[in-house]
Amino acid sequence: MVLNLRRLVFTAILMYCVAPAMAQVKHHPVNAERKDFYQLLNDANIKFTFPAGFRQIPAVNDEDFSFDFDMETPGNDFEIWLMVKSQKQNYNSFLHTRHDASAQVADPDSMYLELGKATAIALTGGTGILERNIPPTVLARYNADAGRSYLLSLLDLADTKHYKYALIISLQQSHTGMLVAVCFTNNKDADFYNNMNRACRSFKFKPATTN
Repeated sequence: MVLNLRRLVFTAILMYCVAPAMAQVKHHPVNAERKDFYQLLNDANIKFTFPAGFRQIPAVNDEDFSFDFDMETPGNDFEIWLMVKSQKQNYNSFLHTRHDASAQVADPDSMYLELGKATAIALTGGTGILERNIPPTVLARYNADAGRSYLLSLLDLADTKHYKYALIISLQQSHTGMLVAVCFTNNKDADFYNNMNRACRSFKFKPATTN
């Protein structure tokens, strides 16, 4: 039952938000993953600097989860999954159809909430989630307009290597792009938060452009 719920919730949101990512070949070579990831970053207006002390690992991409780029800190009990999505095309489509009642196109600027929550449910079965808005002072560090965090007690899953806890950070630059980072640990201690801060400081939205 939990497995089916996880698949249904996560797949439903991905069909709208990250369908192109789901079409990628499983076990994509890591060098090709990195090239594709940097293209996604550029499309979403995000700058990324690979953090010191981390190494790239094959991104999780199966019937339950689909992410673009994964990293770990060897020996430090920490892993991070990253998903990036440009919202430019979706937002333009929304603008063209927002007055058409029959179109029923969702506002892409709400998708960072939907995707963050869907990921949290997929990883927990819907329980053990502490959800908070990211304050403006923190958003400013990322040049983001909105964001939410989810602190999780995880299901015991092979995909997550049986990690016990995770922190999801879902960020958006309005009309432009969004990024979801899932940070895994077995211990919610100072090392976890230090590793998380090092990883999260590696990405930042570029200044928003005006039309």
